[in-house]
Amino acid sequence: MRIDIITVLPEMFESILGCSILKRAQNASLAEIVVHNLRDYTTNKHRKVDDYPFGGDAGMVIQIEPVDRCISQLKSQRQYDEVIFTAPDGEVFNQRMANRMSMLDNIIILCGHYKGIDYRIREHLITKEISIGDYVLTGGEMPAAIITDAIVRLLPGAIGDEQSALTDSFQDNLLEPPIYTRPAEYNGWGVPDVLLSGHAANIDRWRHEQALERTRRLRPDLLE
Repeated sequence: MRIDIITVLPEMFESILGCSILKRAQNASLAEIVVHNLRDYTTNKHRKVDDYPFGGDAGMVIQIEPVDRCISQLKSQRQYDEVIFTAPDGEVFNQRMANRMSMLDNIIILCGHYKGIDYRIREHLITKEISIGDYVLTGGEMPAAIITDAIVRLLPGAIGDEQSALTDSFQDNLLEPPIYTRPAEYNGWGVPDVLLSGHAANIDRWRHEQALERTRRLRPDLLE
């Protein structure tokens, strides 16, 4: 899988892409993640990518020209399954979406910034708009990093134990059940006896019941 990220702040990705599962997946050639500085696709001497909005609204807006130039160059090199824009008014990102996108070959993620982007970009260049929640951030870099992490960790071989990803919260519209590790007793707080019993069927049943209980209590909307 290849993920191309377009941003005005490429330095924001240096740390997160060079750590943990994302780093291992790239080193193992499971994922290729390339960050593009939108300013490299400008034609003005100040490398300016934004301008005032028509109509006199407040804030600055990313121009269509550098975005179109960057996306066009990428598309001239390979086919892309999705061109994604991270926007607070997009479709809310969830595990089901991450699962589906992890099976794609190539995607582009455009990070919004300033007041927003020229709407013609959304009308003519973007195929999917994604939000990570009903709030506004300074830019789309953090949502892009979150989307990338959620997708890449699902690629076969990215996680040492692939079953671990399959039992994460939201995979089956349930929250994850409680998990414990050694010591079995600490400060008077014990681990549920069933987990120490070695009885696989009883443990599976307990985990499912706990997952249902936690989902009903914390996220009843998932059961609807």
